[in-house]
Amino acid sequence: MKILSLLLTLVTGISALPNPLPQDPTPTPGVITPPPLPLSASSRWILDANNKRVKLRCINWAGHLETNIPEGLSRQPLDYITTWIATQNFNCVRLTFSSDLTFSGPTTPVHTSFTTVSQQQSKPALINDIYPLIITKNPWITPNTTTLDVFAAVVDTLWSKGIITILDNHVSKASWCCNLTDGNGWWDTASGYNPFNSRFFSTSSWLSSLAFMATWAKSHPGVVGLGLRNELRAFLLQDLNGRRDWYANIQRAGNLVHQANKDLLIFVGGAQSSTDLVHLKTRMLDTSGWEGKNVWEMHAYSFTVTFPDPFKNCDLVKAGYGFWSGFVLEQDRPYTGPLIMSEFGVGMQGSEVDSQYGGLSEQDHRYLDCLVGYLEGNDAEWAVWAIQGGYYIREGTVDYDETWGLMDREWKGWRNERFRQKIQGLYAVTQGP
Repeated sequence: MKILSLLLTLVTGISALPNPLPQDPTPTPGVITPPPLPLSASSRWILDANNKRVKLRCINWAGHLETNIPEGLSRQPLDYITTWIATQNFNCVRLTFSSDLTFSGPTTPVHTSFTTVSQQQSKPALINDIYPLIITKNPWITPNTTTLDVFAAVVDTLWSKGIITILDNHVSKASWCCNLTDGNGWWDTASGYNPFNSRFFSTSSWLSSLAFMATWAKSHPGVVGLGLRNELRAFLLQDLNGRRDWYANIQRAGNLVHQANKDLLIFVGGAQSSTDLVHLKTRMLDTSGWEGKNVWEMHAYSFTVTFPDPFKNCDLVKAGYGFWSGFVLEQDRPYTGPLIMSEFGVGMQGSEVDSQYGGLSEQDHRYLDCLVGYLEGNDAEWAVWAIQGGYYIREGTVDYDETWGLMDREWKGWRNERFRQKIQGLYAVTQGP
Protein backbone atom coordinates (compact mmCIF):
# COMPACT_ATOMS: atom_id res chain seq x y z
CA MET A 1 0.00 0.00 0.00
CA LYS A 2 2.86 2.38 0.75
CA ILE A 3 4.32 1.78 -2.70
CA LEU A 4 0.92 2.39 -4.34
CA SER A 5 0.49 5.57 -2.33
CA LEU A 6 3.92 6.80 -3.37
CA LEU A 7 3.20 6.11 -7.04
CA LEU A 8 -0.10 7.97 -6.86
CA THR A 9 1.63 10.89 -5.19
CA LEU A 10 4.24 11.09 -7.92
CA VAL A 11 1.62 10.96 -10.65
CA THR A 12 -0.98 13.29 -9.16
CA GLY A 13 1.30 15.83 -7.55
CA ILE A 14 -0.63 15.63 -4.27
CA SER A 15 1.61 15.99 -1.23
CA ALA A 16 4.55 16.86 -3.49
CA LEU A 17 4.00 20.57 -2.94
CA PRO A 18 6.11 22.43 -0.37
CA ASN A 19 5.30 25.05 2.23
CA PRO A 20 1.95 24.12 3.72
CA LEU A 21 0.32 27.10 5.40
CA PRO A 22 -2.05 27.29 8.34
CA GLN A 23 -5.53 26.87 6.91
CA ASP A 24 -7.16 30.25 6.29
CA PRO A 25 -10.76 30.72 7.29
CA THR A 26 -13.38 31.01 4.58
CA PRO A 27 -13.45 34.65 3.38
CA THR A 28 -16.13 36.92 4.82
CA PRO A 29 -19.24 36.77 2.62
CA GLY A 30 -19.54 39.72 0.29
CA VAL A 31 -16.23 41.28 1.30
CA ILE A 32 -13.86 40.92 -1.64
CA THR A 33 -10.57 42.78 -1.41
CA PRO A 34 -9.03 42.96 -4.87
CA PRO A 35 -5.35 42.07 -5.12
CA PRO A 36 -2.76 44.68 -6.04
CA LEU A 37 -2.29 44.43 -9.80
CA PRO A 38 -0.86 43.31 -12.12
CA LEU A 39 -0.75 39.60 -11.37
CA SER A 40 2.14 37.36 -12.33
CA ALA A 41 3.09 33.68 -12.32
CA SER A 42 6.05 32.34 -10.37
CA SER A 43 6.70 28.61 -10.23
CA ARG A 44 3.23 27.10 -9.60
CA TRP A 45 1.81 30.21 -7.95
CA ILE A 46 -0.14 33.27 -9.05
CA LEU A 47 1.17 36.36 -7.27
CA ASP A 48 -0.06 39.91 -6.84
CA ALA A 49 2.04 43.04 -7.36
CA ASN A 50 3.44 42.59 -3.82
CA ASN A 51 4.46 38.97 -4.52
CA LYS A 52 1.73 37.58 -2.28
CA ARG A 53 -0.16 34.53 -3.46
CA VAL A 54 -3.56 35.06 -5.09
CA LYS A 55 -5.77 31.96 -5.20
CA LEU A 56 -8.33 32.14 -7.97
CA ARG A 57 -11.77 30.98 -6.86
CA CYS A 58 -13.83 31.70 -9.94
CA ILE A 59 -17.20 31.18 -11.52
CA ASN A 60 -17.80 30.91 -15.25
CA TRP A 61 -20.23 33.34 -16.87
CA ALA A 62 -21.24 32.63 -20.47
CA GLY A 63 -21.20 35.46 -22.99
CA HIS A 64 -20.22 33.51 -26.10
CA LEU A 65 -23.63 32.51 -27.46
CA GLU A 66 -25.38 34.05 -30.47
CA THR A 67 -26.56 37.30 -28.89
CA ASN A 68 -22.98 38.12 -27.83
CA ILE A 69 -23.78 39.50 -24.37
CA PRO A 70 -23.38 37.82 -20.97
CA GLU A 71 -26.41 35.80 -19.96
CA GLY A 72 -28.94 36.62 -17.25
CA LEU A 73 -29.79 40.27 -17.82
CA SER A 74 -33.34 39.37 -18.76
CA ARG A 75 -33.83 37.92 -15.28
CA GLN A 76 -31.97 40.30 -12.96
CA PRO A 77 -30.21 43.66 -12.98
CA LEU A 78 -26.48 43.51 -13.52
CA ASP A 79 -25.86 44.86 -10.01
CA TYR A 80 -27.89 42.03 -8.47
CA ILE A 81 -25.92 39.32 -10.29
CA THR A 82 -22.51 40.80 -9.53
CA THR A 83 -23.44 41.36 -5.89
CA TRP A 84 -24.51 37.71 -5.65
CA ILE A 85 -21.12 36.63 -7.01
CA ALA A 86 -19.33 38.69 -4.38
CA THR A 87 -21.63 37.46 -1.61
CA GLN A 88 -20.74 33.86 -2.47
CA ASN A 89 -17.01 34.65 -2.09
CA PHE A 90 -15.98 34.17 -5.69
CA ASN A 91 -13.07 36.51 -6.33
CA CYS A 92 -13.02 36.17 -10.10
CA VAL A 93 -15.18 35.48 -13.14
CA ARG A 94 -14.12 33.56 -16.22
CA LEU A 95 -16.13 35.51 -18.79
CA THR A 96 -16.50 33.75 -22.11
CA PHE A 97 -16.70 35.53 -25.46
CA SER A 98 -16.75 34.65 -29.15
CA SER A 99 -14.36 35.96 -31.76
CA ASP A 100 -17.47 37.29 -33.51
CA LEU A 101 -17.90 39.76 -30.65
CA THR A 102 -14.63 41.50 -31.45
CA PHE A 103 -15.63 42.15 -35.06
CA SER A 104 -19.28 43.10 -34.55
CA GLY A 105 -19.42 44.12 -30.89
CA PRO A 106 -17.98 47.63 -31.14
CA THR A 107 -20.71 48.74 -33.55
CA THR A 108 -23.67 46.38 -33.05
CA PRO A 109 -26.38 47.61 -30.67
CA VAL A 110 -27.87 44.99 -28.37
CA HIS A 111 -31.27 45.48 -30.02
CA THR A 112 -29.76 44.77 -33.44
CA SER A 113 -28.01 41.67 -32.16
CA PHE A 114 -31.23 40.23 -30.73
CA THR A 115 -33.20 41.18 -33.84
CA THR A 116 -30.68 39.50 -36.12
CA VAL A 117 -30.57 36.25 -34.14
CA SER A 118 -34.34 36.24 -33.82
CA GLN A 119 -34.71 36.50 -37.59
CA GLN A 120 -31.93 34.05 -38.43
CA GLN A 121 -33.38 31.36 -36.18
CA SER A 122 -37.06 32.23 -36.72
CA LYS A 123 -37.50 32.82 -32.99
CA PRO A 124 -39.57 36.00 -32.63
CA ALA A 125 -39.84 35.47 -28.86
CA LEU A 126 -36.19 36.42 -28.53
CA ILE A 127 -36.77 40.02 -29.63
CA ASN A 128 -40.43 40.29 -28.61
CA ASP A 129 -40.20 38.75 -25.13
CA ILE A 130 -36.58 38.43 -23.95
CA TYR A 131 -35.15 41.74 -25.14
CA PRO A 132 -37.87 43.87 -23.44
CA LEU A 133 -37.08 42.10 -20.16
CA ILE A 134 -33.42 43.01 -20.54
CA ILE A 135 -34.00 46.74 -20.93
CA THR A 136 -36.62 46.70 -18.15
CA LYS A 137 -34.24 45.05 -15.69
CA ASN A 138 -31.24 47.03 -16.99
CA PRO A 139 -32.41 50.46 -18.21
CA TRP A 140 -28.80 51.53 -18.73
CA ILE A 141 -28.98 49.47 -21.94
CA THR A 142 -30.21 52.04 -24.45
CA PRO A 143 -30.87 51.74 -28.20
CA ASN A 144 -27.25 52.77 -28.80
CA THR A 145 -25.63 50.40 -26.29
CA THR A 146 -23.47 47.90 -28.16
CA THR A 147 -22.80 44.30 -27.23
CA LEU A 148 -19.21 45.21 -26.38
CA ASP A 149 -20.53 48.00 -24.14
CA VAL A 150 -22.39 45.34 -22.16
CA PHE A 151 -19.18 43.37 -21.69
CA ALA A 152 -17.53 46.56 -20.46
CA ALA A 153 -20.34 47.17 -17.98
CA VAL A 154 -20.10 43.62 -16.67
CA VAL A 155 -16.32 43.74 -16.23
CA ASP A 156 -16.34 47.19 -14.63
CA THR A 157 -19.22 46.38 -12.28
CA LEU A 158 -17.46 43.22 -11.14
CA TRP A 159 -14.29 45.23 -10.51
CA SER A 160 -16.23 47.79 -8.48
CA LYS A 161 -17.04 44.89 -6.12
CA GLY A 162 -13.44 43.67 -5.98
CA ILE A 163 -13.93 40.83 -8.47
CA ILE A 164 -11.36 40.29 -11.21
CA THR A 165 -12.13 38.95 -14.69
CA ILE A 166 -10.45 36.40 -16.92
CA LEU A 167 -11.64 36.75 -20.50
CA ASP A 168 -11.91 33.44 -22.34
CA ASN A 169 -11.98 33.06 -26.12
CA HIS A 170 -14.56 30.29 -26.08
CA VAL A 171 -15.51 29.97 -29.76
CA SER A 172 -15.02 31.72 -33.07
CA LYS A 173 -18.62 31.68 -34.31
CA ALA A 174 -20.94 32.71 -31.49
CA SER A 175 -22.81 29.55 -30.50
CA TRP A 176 -23.04 26.81 -27.90
CA CYS A 177 -19.89 24.78 -27.30
CA CYS A 178 -18.68 22.08 -27.73
CA ASN A 179 -18.67 19.10 -30.07
CA LEU A 180 -16.55 17.76 -32.90
CA THR A 181 -18.77 19.12 -35.68
CA ASP A 182 -19.48 22.67 -34.50
CA GLY A 183 -16.69 24.12 -36.64
CA ASN A 184 -14.95 25.78 -33.69
CA GLY A 185 -12.61 23.02 -32.57
CA TRP A 186 -9.26 23.32 -34.38
CA TRP A 187 -7.41 25.86 -36.52
CA ASP A 188 -8.35 26.04 -40.19
CA THR A 189 -4.70 26.42 -41.21
CA ALA A 190 -3.57 23.33 -39.29
CA SER A 191 -2.80 20.04 -40.98
CA GLY A 192 -5.69 17.68 -41.69
CA TYR A 193 -8.34 20.34 -42.19
CA ASN A 194 -11.93 19.19 -42.17
CA PRO A 195 -14.96 21.48 -42.31
CA PHE A 196 -16.84 19.68 -39.55
CA ASN A 197 -14.40 20.84 -36.89
CA SER A 198 -12.72 23.90 -38.39
CA ARG A 199 -15.01 25.74 -40.81
CA PHE A 200 -15.44 28.71 -38.43
CA PHE A 201 -12.01 28.63 -36.76
CA SER A 202 -10.06 31.09 -38.89
CA THR A 203 -6.55 31.28 -37.47
CA SER A 204 -6.02 34.85 -38.64
CA SER A 205 -9.36 36.04 -37.26
CA TRP A 206 -8.65 34.29 -33.96
CA LEU A 207 -5.33 36.09 -33.61
CA SER A 208 -6.93 39.42 -34.46
CA SER A 209 -9.66 38.76 -31.91
CA LEU A 210 -7.16 38.04 -29.14
CA ALA A 211 -5.13 41.15 -29.93
CA PHE A 212 -8.30 43.25 -29.92
CA MET A 213 -9.48 42.00 -26.53
CA ALA A 214 -6.02 42.31 -25.00
CA THR A 215 -5.89 45.95 -26.10
CA TRP A 216 -9.50 46.56 -25.01
CA ALA A 217 -8.66 45.21 -21.57
CA LYS A 218 -6.21 48.06 -21.00
CA SER A 219 -9.21 50.33 -20.42
CA HIS A 220 -10.76 47.89 -17.96
CA PRO A 221 -8.43 47.31 -15.02
CA GLY A 222 -10.49 44.45 -13.60
CA VAL A 223 -9.40 42.22 -16.50
CA VAL A 224 -6.32 40.34 -15.31
CA GLY A 225 -6.04 37.52 -17.83
CA LEU A 226 -6.99 36.16 -21.23
CA GLY A 227 -7.64 32.53 -22.13
CA LEU A 228 -6.26 31.86 -25.60
CA ARG A 229 -8.88 29.25 -26.56
CA ASN A 230 -11.40 27.04 -24.87
CA GLU A 231 -11.26 23.26 -25.35
CA LEU A 232 -9.07 22.83 -28.40
CA ARG A 233 -10.07 19.51 -29.96
CA ALA A 234 -8.82 17.76 -33.07
CA PHE A 235 -10.99 15.50 -35.24
CA LEU A 236 -10.34 12.91 -37.93
CA LEU A 237 -6.87 13.55 -39.46
CA GLN A 238 -6.04 16.60 -37.37
CA ASP A 239 -3.23 16.78 -34.80
CA LEU A 240 -1.27 13.86 -36.18
CA ASN A 241 2.00 15.79 -36.48
CA GLY A 242 3.34 15.70 -32.94
CA ARG A 243 1.29 18.69 -31.80
CA ARG A 244 3.24 21.01 -34.11
CA ASP A 245 0.12 23.06 -34.86
CA TRP A 246 -0.63 23.45 -31.15
CA TYR A 247 2.89 24.62 -30.35
CA ALA A 248 3.09 27.03 -33.27
CA ASN A 249 -0.33 28.64 -32.88
CA ILE A 250 -0.32 28.88 -29.10
CA GLN A 251 3.12 30.49 -29.16
CA ARG A 252 2.02 33.02 -31.79
CA ALA A 253 -1.09 33.85 -29.80
CA GLY A 254 0.70 34.18 -26.48
CA ASN A 255 3.33 36.48 -27.96
CA LEU A 256 0.66 38.60 -29.63
CA VAL A 257 -1.43 39.01 -26.49
CA HIS A 258 1.60 39.94 -24.40
CA GLN A 259 2.74 42.49 -26.95
CA ALA A 260 -0.71 44.07 -26.85
CA ASN A 261 -1.05 44.05 -23.05
CA LYS A 262 1.90 43.14 -20.87
CA ASP A 263 -0.17 43.08 -17.66
CA LEU A 264 -2.37 40.13 -18.58
CA LEU A 265 -1.93 36.57 -17.42
CA ILE A 266 -2.15 34.22 -20.39
CA PHE A 267 -4.17 31.05 -19.89
CA VAL A 268 -3.21 28.03 -22.01
CA GLY A 269 -5.23 24.83 -22.32
CA GLY A 270 -4.01 21.59 -23.81
CA ALA A 271 -5.45 19.33 -26.47
CA GLN A 272 -8.40 16.96 -26.16
CA SER A 273 -10.74 19.66 -24.86
CA SER A 274 -8.32 21.16 -22.34
CA THR A 275 -7.52 17.83 -20.71
CA ASP A 276 -4.17 16.88 -22.24
CA LEU A 277 -0.91 18.70 -21.57
CA VAL A 278 1.17 15.52 -21.52
CA HIS A 279 3.25 16.60 -24.52
CA LEU A 280 4.90 19.22 -22.27
CA LYS A 281 6.78 16.42 -20.53
CA THR A 282 8.97 15.95 -23.59
CA ARG A 283 8.81 19.39 -25.17
CA MET A 284 8.05 22.55 -23.24
CA LEU A 285 6.08 25.30 -24.95
CA ASP A 286 8.25 28.37 -25.51
CA THR A 287 6.63 30.90 -23.17
CA SER A 288 9.63 33.24 -23.06
CA GLY A 289 7.59 35.79 -25.01
CA TRP A 290 5.25 36.13 -21.99
CA GLU A 291 7.62 35.20 -19.19
CA GLY A 292 6.05 35.35 -15.75
CA LYS A 293 2.51 35.38 -17.17
CA ASN A 294 1.75 31.78 -18.16
CA VAL A 295 -1.06 29.81 -16.48
CA TRP A 296 -2.08 26.31 -17.55
CA GLU A 297 -5.74 25.29 -17.86
CA MET A 298 -7.51 21.98 -17.31
CA HIS A 299 -11.15 20.83 -17.60
CA ALA A 300 -12.79 17.79 -16.01
CA TYR A 301 -16.39 16.56 -15.91
CA SER A 302 -17.91 13.23 -14.99
CA PHE A 303 -18.35 12.52 -18.71
CA THR A 304 -14.81 13.55 -19.78
CA VAL A 305 -13.40 10.64 -21.75
CA THR A 306 -9.82 11.45 -20.77
CA PHE A 307 -10.67 10.69 -17.15
CA PRO A 308 -12.82 7.53 -17.15
CA ASP A 309 -13.97 5.93 -13.91
CA PRO A 310 -15.01 2.38 -14.85
CA PHE A 311 -13.92 0.97 -11.49
CA LYS A 312 -15.43 3.75 -9.35
CA ASN A 313 -12.00 4.28 -7.84
CA CYS A 314 -11.11 7.86 -6.91
CA ASP A 315 -7.40 7.14 -6.55
CA LEU A 316 -7.24 6.00 -10.16
CA VAL A 317 -9.18 9.05 -11.34
CA LYS A 318 -6.83 11.35 -9.43
CA ALA A 319 -3.90 9.55 -11.02
CA GLY A 320 -5.44 10.35 -14.39
CA TYR A 321 -5.81 14.01 -13.50
CA GLY A 322 -2.17 14.12 -12.52
CA PHE A 323 -0.86 12.19 -15.50
CA TRP A 324 -2.62 14.23 -18.17
CA SER A 325 -2.42 17.76 -16.75
CA GLY A 326 -1.83 18.01 -13.00
CA PHE A 327 1.88 17.21 -13.32
CA VAL A 328 2.54 20.85 -14.23
CA LEU A 329 2.29 21.65 -10.52
CA GLU A 330 5.46 19.67 -9.81
CA GLN A 331 8.24 21.97 -8.62
CA ASP A 332 11.37 22.82 -10.60
CA ARG A 333 10.39 21.40 -13.96
CA PRO A 334 10.58 23.21 -17.31
CA TYR A 335 6.77 23.13 -17.44
CA THR A 336 6.09 24.07 -13.80
CA GLY A 337 3.36 26.68 -13.57
CA PRO A 338 0.03 27.58 -12.02
CA LEU A 339 -2.85 25.32 -13.06
CA ILE A 340 -6.50 26.35 -12.97
CA MET A 341 -9.31 23.83 -13.21
CA SER A 342 -11.16 26.33 -15.35
CA GLU A 343 -14.22 24.17 -15.91
CA PHE A 344 -15.85 21.59 -13.70
CA GLY A 345 -19.45 21.13 -12.68
CA VAL A 346 -22.48 18.88 -12.38
CA GLY A 347 -26.15 18.74 -13.19
CA MET A 348 -27.88 20.31 -10.21
CA GLN A 349 -31.14 18.39 -10.38
CA GLY A 350 -30.83 14.66 -9.90
CA SER A 351 -33.82 12.35 -9.88
CA GLU A 352 -35.79 11.51 -6.75
CA VAL A 353 -33.84 8.29 -6.29
CA ASP A 354 -30.66 10.38 -6.23
CA SER A 355 -31.82 12.58 -3.38
CA GLN A 356 -29.37 10.80 -1.08
CA TYR A 357 -26.60 12.42 -3.18
CA GLY A 358 -27.70 15.97 -2.56
CA GLY A 359 -29.76 16.39 -5.71
CA LEU A 360 -26.95 15.07 -7.90
CA SER A 361 -26.80 11.86 -9.85
CA GLU A 362 -24.75 9.09 -8.25
CA GLN A 363 -22.12 9.49 -10.96
CA ASP A 364 -21.85 13.26 -10.50
CA HIS A 365 -21.77 12.88 -6.70
CA ARG A 366 -18.84 10.46 -6.91
CA TYR A 367 -17.05 12.59 -9.49
CA LEU A 368 -17.47 15.83 -7.52
CA ASP A 369 -16.24 14.38 -4.22
CA CYS A 370 -13.16 13.02 -5.98
CA LEU A 371 -12.42 16.19 -7.92
CA VAL A 372 -12.86 18.45 -4.90
CA GLY A 373 -10.47 16.20 -2.98
CA TYR A 374 -7.92 16.48 -5.77
CA LEU A 375 -8.17 20.28 -5.91
CA GLU A 376 -8.02 20.61 -2.13
CA GLY A 377 -4.96 18.36 -1.97
CA ASN A 378 -3.16 20.57 -4.46
CA ASP A 379 -4.70 23.86 -3.26
CA ALA A 380 -5.29 24.57 -6.94
CA GLU A 381 -6.99 27.47 -8.70
CA TRP A 382 -10.51 26.76 -9.95
CA ALA A 383 -13.48 28.08 -11.91
CA VAL A 384 -16.79 26.27 -11.57
CA TRP A 385 -19.19 25.92 -14.51
CA ALA A 386 -21.32 28.03 -14.32
CA ILE A 387 -23.39 30.88 -12.94
CA GLN A 388 -26.09 31.02 -15.59
CA GLY A 389 -29.52 29.79 -14.59
CA GLY A 390 -30.50 29.93 -18.24
CA TYR A 391 -29.74 31.39 -21.65
CA TYR A 392 -31.49 33.95 -23.84
CA ILE A 393 -31.31 31.32 -26.56
CA ARG A 394 -29.36 28.08 -26.76
CA GLU A 395 -29.42 25.55 -29.57
CA GLY A 396 -32.65 27.03 -30.90
CA THR A 397 -34.52 27.13 -27.59
CA VAL A 398 -35.50 30.57 -26.29
CA ASP A 399 -35.24 31.10 -22.52
CA TYR A 400 -33.32 27.83 -22.12
CA ASP A 401 -33.24 26.50 -18.54
CA GLU A 402 -29.69 25.56 -17.54
CA THR A 403 -29.87 22.77 -14.97
CA TRP A 404 -26.08 22.89 -14.62
CA GLY A 405 -26.28 26.51 -13.48
CA LEU A 406 -25.37 27.44 -9.93
CA MET A 407 -28.17 30.00 -9.93
CA ASP A 408 -31.81 29.03 -10.32
CA ARG A 409 -33.84 29.83 -13.41
CA GLU A 410 -34.82 33.25 -12.05
CA TRP A 411 -31.18 34.06 -11.20
CA LYS A 412 -32.20 34.75 -7.59
CA GLY A 413 -30.09 32.28 -5.64
CA TRP A 414 -28.58 28.83 -5.50
CA ARG A 415 -30.25 26.17 -7.60
CA ASN A 416 -28.89 23.55 -5.22
CA GLU A 417 -27.67 24.78 -1.84
CA ARG A 418 -26.08 21.39 -1.15
CA PHE A 419 -23.69 21.86 -4.06
CA ARG A 420 -22.44 25.00 -2.38
CA GLN A 421 -21.65 22.99 0.73
CA LYS A 422 -19.75 20.41 -1.29
CA ILE A 423 -17.26 22.96 -2.65
CA GLN A 424 -16.69 25.01 0.52
CA GLY A 425 -13.32 23.42 1.15
CA LEU A 426 -11.99 24.81 -2.13
CA TYR A 427 -11.99 28.38 -0.82
CA ALA A 428 -9.27 27.91 1.79
CA VAL A 429 -5.61 28.72 1.10
CA THR A 430 -3.43 25.96 2.52
CA GLN A 431 -0.19 26.26 0.52
CA GLY A 432 1.98 29.02 -0.80
CA PRO A 433 5.42 30.05 -2.03
